[in-house]
Amino acid sequence: MNLQKIPLQKVLVPIAVIGGAALAYRSYSWPGIAVVATFLVFGILLHFTRLMAILKRAANRPIGHVDSAVMLNAKLKPGATLMHIVAMTRSLGLLKSAKGSQPEIFEWKDAGESVVTCTFLGGKLASHVLIRPGTQDNL
Repeated sequence: MNLQKIPLQKVLVPIAVIGGAALAYRSYSWPGIAVVATFLVFGILLHFTRLMAILKRAANRPIGHVDSAVMLNAKLKPGATLMHIVAMTRSLGLLKSAKGSQPEIFEWKDAGESVVTCTFLGGKLASHVLIRPGTQDNL
C-alpha cells in the first residue's frame, strides 16, 4: 500500500476520535465517553445539514447549468470536491462519463454556450477545461 496516496484526513480524524474517547474515558469514565459521542453526532448532523442545503439549492436549477462558465473556470482549483463545486454552481453537473466509472467527467454550460468540463478522480477535481463557442482554444 502506497502511503503517499492516503489522504491525511482519513488517518488523523479516526486517531483524534479514538484518542479523545480514550482521554475522556480516563478522565471522566462513561460520562466522558457520552460527551465525546455527543460531539461526534453533532458534527455529523452539521455536515449532513450542510449537504442537504447544498442539494436543495441545486435541485431548483437545471442540471449542468451555471450562470458564467468563465467565472466558474476561474474559481476552480485542483483537489476541490464535487460537492464544493455543486455548492459554487448551485447546480448538479451533467455526467458525461459512464455511471460509476473513473474518472468521472461532469459538464456545466452557461447561456452563452461556454462549457466547463471537469474531470474527477476519487471524488477530487483532477483537471478542468473551458470551451468557448466560436473558438478552438481551450483555456
